[in-house]
Amino acid sequence: MTAPVLAPARFADPAVFGRVAVLMGGTSAEREVSLDSGRNVLEALCSRGVDAFAVDGIPALVEAIGEGRVDRVFNILHGNRGGGEDGVLQGLCEALGVPYTGSGVLGSALSMDKIRTKQVWLAEGLPTPRYVRLEKGADVRAAARALGLPVIVKPSSEGSSVGVSRVLDESGLEAAVELAARYPGEMLMEQMINGDELTVGILFDGHAHAALPSIHIVPAGEWYDYHAKYQAEDTRYLCPGLEGAAEDEIRRLASAAFVAAGCHGWGRVDFMRDRASGALYLLEVNTAPGMTSHSLVPKAAAQLGVDYPTLCWRVLEATVGEGARQ
Repeated sequence: MTAPVLAPARFADPAVFGRVAVLMGGTSAEREVSLDSGRNVLEALCSRGVDAFAVDGIPALVEAIGEGRVDRVFNILHGNRGGGEDGVLQGLCEALGVPYTGSGVLGSALSMDKIRTKQVWLAEGLPTPRYVRLEKGADVRAAARALGLPVIVKPSSEGSSVGVSRVLDESGLEAAVELAARYPGEMLMEQMINGDELTVGILFDGHAHAALPSIHIVPAGEWYDYHAKYQAEDTRYLCPGLEGAAEDEIRRLASAAFVAAGCHGWGRVDFMRDRASGALYLLEVNTAPGMTSHSLVPKAAAQLGVDYPTLCWRVLEATVGEGARQ
């Protein structure tokens, strides 16, 4: 796989987009991150002359659409149940005939559910850490022994490291399950890969989904938790994260995983790389990635000379004409 090259932008006149609702905030556990992302996206689109305005949450969007004030939606809601990554917003926009950024109903709903995403990837022969689905009342000690400690315990349908714990020995299991159980839906126990965390952004350029250069995330602490993602100033980001054949392989896997999950437009695919063997393992797909000052897709796009406002423009382009979701 050669270095990524994006096709030229298809439009130069911001009027082609009409009035754009930048959908942010909402009521999910990721509300604050979404507000941060949304403010940045709104500023970037306005700087390029786009007629964009902020909308906080899905009910407010429905009202704005009903008033005829929305031609398309830039979705930067994060999470589910009031966020915009679980397929509900996507179905609403399709029912109302309003174009929107990112994946459709199926890709959004599937990617929000880490367990079902893993099932699809395994069916496609794509590598992902071994896991156990934890139902209510499950014997978590038996599950941990079956996988082999250490393990990760997390909600199946949350993002931004919300509710995630690393469990190094059996004494930490109960607290990890208690934390994950605070969030609705199923829980997931996953084999912990000892190695490096990497991510690959995906961007539709009007012709194909291009895998951006990988990023190797190096937190100052032991792992890339919520604090390291959104608050810490000492997390390091190495881009590209790998070299040569390894970089080609992670980008190939990212593209395959994104397509297998039914995703479209743009997103981010997260990985762990085993430090001893170099093997790559898929973790999840983010269908509305963060766009804060600490976020990863803008960092990868910058490696290709695509600045933040241009990235937002390119994401919005995928809602128009040739690049629109089918």
